Amino acid sequence: MDNITLHRAPWIVSISKPVIEDGAVASDGTQILESGRFSELKKRYSGSPIREHKNCVLLPPLINAHIHLELSHIHIDSNSRPISGFTDWITRLLTTREKSGTTGHNVEKDARAMLLQQHKLGVIALGDIGNTQIGAHLAGSFPGILLHFHEVLGRSVKSRRSILEKINHAPDEKLFTAHAPYSTHSEIIQSVKNRARKLGHPFSIHTAEPDSEYDMICKGSGELFDFLKLKGFIEDSYIPPAGEDNKGSVNYLNSLGVLDKKTICVHCIHISPEEVRILAETETKICLCPGSNRHLNVGRAPVKLFLDNGILPALGTDSRASNPELSIWREMRLLKLDNPDVDPEDILVMATLGGALTLGLEKKYGSLEQGRNCHFLSVLLPQGINGPDALFDFLVSGNEGIVPDWVL
Repeated sequence: MDNITLHRAPWIVSISKPVIEDGAVASDGTQILESGRFSELKKRYSGSPIREHKNCVLLPPLINAHIHLELSHIHIDSNSRPISGFTDWITRLLTTREKSGTTGHNVEKDARAMLLQQHKLGVIALGDIGNTQIGAHLAGSFPGILLHFHEVLGRSVKSRRSILEKINHAPDEKLFTAHAPYSTHSEIIQSVKNRARKLGHPFSIHTAEPDSEYDMICKGSGELFDFLKLKGFIEDSYIPPAGEDNKGSVNYLNSLGVLDKKTICVHCIHISPEEVRILAETETKICLCPGSNRHLNVGRAPVKLFLDNGILPALGTDSRASNPELSIWREMRLLKLDNPDVDPEDILVMATLGGALTLGLEKKYGSLEQGRNCHFLSVLLPQGINGPDALFDFLVSGNEGIVPDWVL
């Protein structure tokens, strides 16, 4: 059969079906035809060349569902001076970014280097959030898929008018996203989501990251409220948009009518079991960023609760400004350390299929199934991998020995 190659390995993790021992992936150089036992595929594709991946596991590429490439030149070191709170981090980020600049050759150079590093680490698709067009400029040079979302925020009447005019005159292919419930007026959140819904775009929003977000949107008080008030970001007429009867960010976003299967709530740390049920009922997607959450000391998301409610989260690295190392392999390790009761297999599924589903790319990536893109990963295994449990333990270990090779 012309152009068909059988990729054979001791282990195949297709994600969508059980682990295959002594398996193979049949590829025509454009897409995957199927994966299965080598003995069966060898008969089915008799005469096709065989590429051996000795002592390796074949698996789908990783998805980084939340990153800020334009912040790749910024690193806020919590070791030199500990981050004393969420608003302390915001202050340091804004100050550092003002000094170093938001655009320019050096900023774009670091963003490009980060994008290349992501691909080297096995990432095939990213959800990039930015206030500039750097991510959009880089998308064409990335060998996978880079979805760049232009982020908007603002609470004043003037900023609302400016943003609404911007999104109303933007070309249909441009993706927009709202920053967070605490920084973005409800009118903007709803307008951006309505546009995304009309055009079939994903819609992302940082949700329930710091605990002070609850105090601001439900009570009109707390660290975030005081900080934004001091900076002149909140008008004197501010009334808590959620109200104490509408507890929490997820409840608030649900009351705005913006939760559905194409909405991505990023972080989701400080949410109640009731809000988890709302996310499940509305089929809202979730992206977890455990590395960033640790660095900023904002808490841990209720991962087991998500899984128990039928929600498969995606994983993201967030930015260099809030995470010292941007690696989905590391995110998997930290998630396992923070949630020892979560099955390692589920964590790997989050990093692959979870990300693909979240970004709407499941027909191209996320598994080694028929019709998926032929770009996948080969990872060399250490001695002693004698079954699926040991295999998944290794893959989510964040071991420095995990150096993926691209199979093209």
